[in-house]
This record gives sequence, C-alpha cells and structure tokens, in this order.
Amino acid sequence: METDELIVNMGPVHPSTHGVLRFRLRMDGEIIKECTPVLGYLHRGTEKLGEMKTYLQFIPYTDRLDYVSAFPYNYAFVKAVEELAGIEVPLRAEYIRVITMELNRIVNHLVSIGSLLMDLGASTMMLWGFRERENALQLFEKLCGARMTFNYIKPGGVREDIPEGFIPQLNEFLKDMEKRIEDYEQLINSNEIFLMRMKNIGVISAEEAINYGMTGPTLRGSGVNYDLRKYEPYSIYRDLDFRACVRNEGDSYARYLVRIDEMKESLHILRQVVDTMPEAKIVSSAKYGIAPMTGAPSAVSTYFPRIFAPPAGEVYSRIEAPKGELGFYIISDGTTKPYRVKIRSPSFCNLTAIPKMVQGLKIPDLIAAFGTIDVVLGDVDR
Repeated sequence: METDELIVNMGPVHPSTHGVLRFRLRMDGEIIKECTPVLGYLHRGTEKLGEMKTYLQFIPYTDRLDYVSAFPYNYAFVKAVEELAGIEVPLRAEYIRVITMELNRIVNHLVSIGSLLMDLGASTMMLWGFRERENALQLFEKLCGARMTFNYIKPGGVREDIPEGFIPQLNEFLKDMEKRIEDYEQLINSNEIFLMRMKNIGVISAEEAINYGMTGPTLRGSGVNYDLRKYEPYSIYRDLDFRACVRNEGDSYARYLVRIDEMKESLHILRQVVDTMPEAKIVSSAKYGIAPMTGAPSAVSTYFPRIFAPPAGEVYSRIEAPKGELGFYIISDGTTKPYRVKIRSPSFCNLTAIPKMVQGLKIPDLIAAFGTIDVVLGDVDR
C-alpha cells in the first residue's frame, strides 16, 4: 500500500509537548521518518539578564530556569560564584543545602513520572505524585516561605537556619514516601499497557547517549554510570553513602526505573543528613572584622557584602541536577556584575537526542520517549 509523505506539526500548543515546544514531523503514513524539534517560543534572554544584574540580583532568575526543581539551580549558580571568589561555606549550611536539593530531586521525579503517565492516558499517578509533592512543598514553605521559586541559597551559605519543627516534619515525610514509592511500583511496574508503551521504545545506546551529550537519568538509563555527585563530588556528597542509579536497557522503561530508584536513594541520603547534621552554633564576628548585630555571620552563612565584586577571572562549575548535568560558566571583570554568563542546561542537551530516539516509531511512541526525557522549557529556551 503506497503512502505519501506528510509534514505534521505537533505543538507548540499541545499538552504533551510540556509548554511551548514544536516537533516538525515528516511522516510516511504513521511512521516518523524525521523529527525536528523547533525551539525558541519561550526565549527570555536569561543569560544576558545575568550580565545586567549583580551576582545577588541574578539568583532569583535561576529559580525560573527549571521551575519544577529550583533549589539545584540556585545552588549551581551560587557554587560558581563561591568558587570564583574563594568563599568558604559553613558545614551546617552545606547540610541544609543538600536537604533542599535532594527533596527537590524527589519533587522533580514525582512531577516527571506523573506527567509521563498523564501523557500516556493514566491520571492516578499524577494525582498521587502531586499529593506527595504538596507535602514536600510545605517543607519548603516552612524553611524559606516559598513553594516553587525560593531565592534561599546564597553565596556563603543559606539565608537562615532550619526553623523549629522542620526536622520532625521531614522525618514524617521520609517515612511516608517510602511506602508511597512502593505504591507507585505496584501500580505501574507490571501494568501491561504501560509496559507495551515503554519497553523497547525510544531506545538509545550508551555510545549514542554520550555522543549527544545526554546526562542525568536519561544517560544512566542507557547503562552509563555517570553521576557528578560520585564522579566529581561537591558539597558533602563525598561523605554520604549512596549509589548512582543505572539501568542498561536504554529504553523508555529503563529511564522511568532510574527515576524510581533515584527517589529511593534521595530518601537514603536525607536520612543520613538528618542523623549527622552538625549543631547550630554562634560564629564569632571578630574573625570578619565586624561588630556583633551588624551583619555578623551565623552558623549557616559566612559574611557576604551586599556590594560584592569578585576578582577578575573565570569559572565553570557543575552539579548533578535532577534532570542531568547543570553548569554555570561565569567570567568576572572585577566589577559588581558578571561580564559573561553561560548556562549548560540538562533539558536542552537531552532534548537533542529525541530525533534519533523516535526515528521509525509512531507519534504515540514520541509522546512516551519525550516524557522520559523530562524536559522543562524554561530550561531549554534560556
């Protein structure tokens, strides 16, 4: 039966393209012969804005890059600034930072898996995921007053210490999440419709994934054991016991399983952090040459001036964000504003592999494969 090739535009206004992404599909009947992602519908010039703001003023803009998991983006930029200026961070502040980032990793994967199942036509996991996400957002709100965009991590530490009652509430969340993840696996892992939609769909080999610059769960789902928390430890990750979650199949189901495994590991990390966190203590202000009660450093922050000009130089700093490797490249000319800011975002790099993953598949398979890439368009159109 002969068919004619047809150009089909999927998006940018489409619920399964997660915002404002367009796929230009060259179809032979129902088969995708060529897939071209079309970007730029959400472009906001964030990197150029970073060159127009002071180092402190730019931190809230990093929240808006990946608004599903903003804490790691705050931290990645702040870490680059600290490396550029040689700023020391109190140990208790690093513990608090890891709590926020691992909690945010769980939140990210809950939204990712819930959205994936919703795209495939099942709403239960979306409702369950947002139920647990709400408990995590209440912890964020208790910590810093915000639920999605935080501006809490700052150069030298964090803005304030953990409030009273936070740790018991966190322990309740950890205890509850352990049972909830078991519920997710029971609901999803052996569902025959889900398995048909995910197994052997969107397959990409380890070599191809590396060549495309993929990182995070999408890369580890292809059997590549690469996690910056292990490969290039930062903060307190060197002192924590956890494993990089890897699956070898390279298909959509493997990428889903990696995220389930990572939520379990994040719970394991959070328990260790809670058990070993150093006590709060008063820091002497004499070391910093300032009088008490006039901006003296606390147990969770070293003194950081409002008017801050790091020495001239450049730095590239990277972390393992929930979606993959997140890097900030900053050039300083010695003034209060960065001379250049460049962001290496995981969503953008992982998205480049989609044309290879879906070639020869059908449009419903594109939905499944794209859902397991876990893209946020604010992180793509910077």
